[in-house]
Amino acid sequence: MHLLRTIVLSAVAASTLNGCTLADKAATKILEAQPSSGLTPLFDAVDADKPQITIGLEPLFTGLGNLTDIQHVPGTATTFVALDKAGTATVFDSATGNSNVWFTLSVATESEQGLLGIAFAPDYPSSRRFYTYSSSEPADAMGVHITRWQGRTDRPAERMDTVLSIRQPYRNHNGGQIAFGSDGMLYAGIGDGGAANDPHGHGQNGATLLGSILRIDVSMSDGYAIPADNPFVADDTVADEIAVRGARNPWRFAPQPDGSLIVADVGQDLWEEVSIARPGDNLGWNIREGDHCFPPGSDCVSDGLVDPVWTYDHNTGKSITGGVVVTGDSVPQLTGKYLVGDFTTGRMWALDLGTSPVQPYALGHWDVLISAFAVDAAGNGLVADYGSGTVFQLVPSHRPQLGPGL
Repeated sequence: MHLLRTIVLSAVAASTLNGCTLADKAATKILEAQPSSGLTPLFDAVDADKPQITIGLEPLFTGLGNLTDIQHVPGTATTFVALDKAGTATVFDSATGNSNVWFTLSVATESEQGLLGIAFAPDYPSSRRFYTYSSSEPADAMGVHITRWQGRTDRPAERMDTVLSIRQPYRNHNGGQIAFGSDGMLYAGIGDGGAANDPHGHGQNGATLLGSILRIDVSMSDGYAIPADNPFVADDTVADEIAVRGARNPWRFAPQPDGSLIVADVGQDLWEEVSIARPGDNLGWNIREGDHCFPPGSDCVSDGLVDPVWTYDHNTGKSITGGVVVTGDSVPQLTGKYLVGDFTTGRMWALDLGTSPVQPYALGHWDVLISAFAVDAAGNGLVADYGSGTVFQLVPSHRPQLGPGL
């Protein structure tokens, strides 16, 4: 057995992320992945109908635990923060190799729970304010929490207050993404509350914050305010905090300069999807999975639902990891494209969202468990491997080997 796959299996035997057990995902990965050499990508028959972009993965930093999020620290050239599912945030400098624990947070870690997301305030270089998204156990009202922090240069970051807490009935589908939009508002991707099939109907229930992407104003010193231009403030049937409805487990989304969100929503049994959502949109869960009626074979009314711009079925992968738009030019073929991957198979794609239909470019599949994407200070792509705790940078590469079927 490939050494990395052996490490992955031992590391994730009792954990989950994105929608099913990591042990199941790792086992599926072993069954589906073709033999490859180290971090050499493989292009196989699954992506035979797509143009290919050949890249390499170059380790930027390793030893970071079970990675759930990575972000470049604003105002710096080579400093990043990496989140470990178990509750540790590590700051590292890719130029010097130095690292230190920035803060730790007591979190629930069963199933898909954990320390899941971090976002820096737009004025972070001066305010040093940032926010985290994490999970708690029943003793603390099981659910998810957005927390405000004050960064320090001479000691660990200081926890300020809990901005928002949301109860949920199960330990999976926690969402986990928080990010500031170009409008200065904080967006938060909230899962449907867990279990399978959305048993409580949260995705289409506007009275709950579950199954949605929120938009809130956190510019004050504690708590939050609801922006007056939120899309549902005049609708008594939908919570004022909600910007986008009908999400299952958005892992992850990327705010764009025009106010839209590129949302990768983890599917149920058959389909993974990418959508471009705007305030007021309904992504369709649990009426639809991807652009197909749910449950399969049922009739559904799709009026008022936003169609995904790209989907893939579970013969290709089983748990989508949303990404980022590359603005840097270290790999010129990726500039302006949206990076997205599959946690289970290690497949990566670059989507040209400016074409209709969307044009996917295959980046091959890799011996990694893709849990997060990011960009560096220059806008070049990074990817996190949950299994090895390594952050890789996407770099140019020679043409890799071809797999069976090509």
